Amino acid sequence: MSETALPFPSTEMDPQALAEATVQAMYPRDNASQALGMKILEIAPGRARMSMLVRSDMLNGHATCHGGFIFALADSTFAFACNSRNLNTVASGCSIEYVAPALRNDMLIAEAQERSLAGRTGVYDITVSNQDGKTIALFRGKSYRIRGEVISGLQAAQ
Repeated sequence: MSETALPFPSTEMDPQALAEATVQAMYPRDNASQALGMKILEIAPGRARMSMLVRSDMLNGHATCHGGFIFALADSTFAFACNSRNLNTVASGCSIEYVAPALRNDMLIAEAQERSLAGRTGVYDITVSNQDGKTIALFRGKSYRIRGEVISGLQAAQ
């Protein structure tokens, strides 16, 4: 969707509508998430939920999902959550704890929740679970707001 085709005014906007518009602008440009088959299930200010099917080409030598793919799902979910207010935001640090293996054909669900937002920095917790609700990984991301907006010209939600 081009910036000129946005179906809302560039003045104050409901925070939920802004989060939805931001994800609609970011996801088409996110080639990495798309290539891994990630889908956005939910978005809200400071929150995101995404899914990814574990494919056979994502398995490591132990026939479990390579940790890098699990990290990528958590990181993408983190990115959508911390950019949901239309302020360009990047990761300043991340850590992950793998607590159970993910297997071929598991549907992984990552849920991001903002824990702190102060000035230019934020802290987000992301839980990655499988289709049965079993926790696979716990990820913590620290964000840093940089200049600019995801969608230029729209007022950010404070």
